[in-house]
Amino acid sequence: MIDPEQLANAFGLNLNIIRMQTEGLTHEDSLLQPPFRGNCLNWVLGHIATNRNRVLTALGEEPVLTAEETALYEAGSEPITGEEDGILTLVMLLAALERAQEKIATALGRITVEELASEIEVGDRPMTLGQRLFGLYFHETYHTGQTETLRQLAGMDDKVI
Repeated sequence: MIDPEQLANAFGLNLNIIRMQTEGLTHEDSLLQPPFRGNCLNWVLGHIATNRNRVLTALGEEPVLTAEETALYEAGSEPITGEEDGILTLVMLLAALERAQEKIATALGRITVEELASEIEVGDRPMTLGQRLFGLYFHETYHTGQTETLRQLAGMDDKVI
């Protein structure tokens, strides 16, 4: 089983990848919609921040973004195709991810492997806290991988990783 420190480091690795993939990009770059079914970098980063809110909630911490701020970024939401009410800037999204990482690392630094093994219920499904956190980490990793293609959409034509 993954321990709290490994899990905190794994979330930190995702954030490092996001930092590299967004380096040199503008807010306008983050709004570029791919020419295929998908969503822009702004939505992907907002969705990751929304996911990190769930991580923080599972850890008993306060989310870094409000429900109003995450509304455009929930699963199944409409694509973001440009400036619209409620959109967060690239700077705001990156700052939220940084704050979330600090809070996740601190919270995971306080819990034990035994606490990760404790039973919780998500919806109507029983699982351990560790399973829940790892599932949220896996979901985040999927979206972190999308940032590479979305960086290239902005015309960067480089290899970050």
